[in-house]
Amino acid sequence: MQAKNNPKTIRAWAMFDWANSSYNLVITSTIFPAYFTAITTTKEHGDVVTFFGYKVINTALSDYVLAAAYLLVVLMLPILTSIADYKGNKKSYMRFFTLMGGLACCCLYFFKLDTLNMSMIFFGIAAIGYCGGFVFYNSYLPQIATLDKQDSVSAKGFTYGYIGSVILQIICFVIVLKPELFGITDGGLPARISFLLVGVWWIGFAQIPFAFLPKGEPNASVSHKYNVISGGFEELGHVWQKLRAMPLLKRYLPAFFFYSMGVQTIMLVAANFGAKELNLPQTSLIAVILVIQLVAIGGATLMSRLSDKYGNVRVLIGVVALWIAVCISAYLITSATQFYMLAVVVGLVMGGIQSLSRSTYSKYLPQDITDTASYFSFYDVTEKLAIVIGLFCFGFIESLTHSMRNSALILGVFFIIGLILLFSLLSAERKSHKNSEISGL
Repeated sequence: MQAKNNPKTIRAWAMFDWANSSYNLVITSTIFPAYFTAITTTKEHGDVVTFFGYKVINTALSDYVLAAAYLLVVLMLPILTSIADYKGNKKSYMRFFTLMGGLACCCLYFFKLDTLNMSMIFFGIAAIGYCGGFVFYNSYLPQIATLDKQDSVSAKGFTYGYIGSVILQIICFVIVLKPELFGITDGGLPARISFLLVGVWWIGFAQIPFAFLPKGEPNASVSHKYNVISGGFEELGHVWQKLRAMPLLKRYLPAFFFYSMGVQTIMLVAANFGAKELNLPQTSLIAVILVIQLVAIGGATLMSRLSDKYGNVRVLIGVVALWIAVCISAYLITSATQFYMLAVVVGLVMGGIQSLSRSTYSKYLPQDITDTASYFSFYDVTEKLAIVIGLFCFGFIESLTHSMRNSALILGVFFIIGLILLFSLLSAERKSHKNSEISGL
């Protein structure tokens, strides 16, 4: 077993975030949404497109495709993490999903209006690759860092991710804004080159963690007669039974589920919101999302330090309260300046809540477990189900009301429920600490 807190291993682990966060920024947040909205909005049909014979609002279509991709991830991950824990080869699955996602991004190079159906399938496959690799990446956290270091190591991963994605975003930004520097005359080609670069960047930099991360350890407690197909869901059930016996984790997961509906959905629809509700140009949207990423770097570090002083749950309560304010503000804003100011707030709390959520879950787990992939599969299944519901609700409300502002208010309700559950967790945590002090007397 490799020693924990090895700086070289931690840096290699964080480089996986550096590699795949380019997808999260360029494909889900900036250039792809702007390009997608532009080519699917026509004078003849407005914002309605035909997808395999069905007419649907373009931005609702992207929400539904992502929701379907995340639902497939939810169904696959219990089986895959069961195999990974049984054979101790979770790095192989990180490699598989990286290739899947990266190659799908490369295929988006061919995305034009007349290839909408196939391109949206590749868009969904890229999301599966991103989410699928992340669960195995997350599961390394308790394996490479001791309990007292997990907040800072988790924050380091997100920080590397933001820095790496911003570097590639700037490269793509130059290509999109100054295509004449590269002899490009086709208006859509700069965006499609960006999609290709994401795939190359993702696969290329992922080779660093693949070279240095430990392979994983087989779960010796699993029988050789173990059926990895049905066993994956059985293992998920066993993990749930174990989690139910952990009073703090049992309270944390429902809170995480509800506020994740809002966090992840906002991150995925922010660019489309600016384009459709405020008519912001593509260049402005890319710039503002870039600002969000830069602010998020500081946000992740700030939240890690605040958690050392005030505790994870208290900081999460403060961050979720800010997210509620973000949802209300999104409903009310009417100008580009207000959107930019709101984007700074989103950036501040975005990195912090993701990093703290992961490290809080990791810290609540028993620190001597070997089947970390199964435990983090449960974490990721919880998060991805939240995203499925959040995206579906956002797209459905937009389809009914033709307004993303109403959808933003619905997300605010999810945050409020999450906030109430976090207060319940804080109360339980205080009682647990008090009981520990009494038993220690």
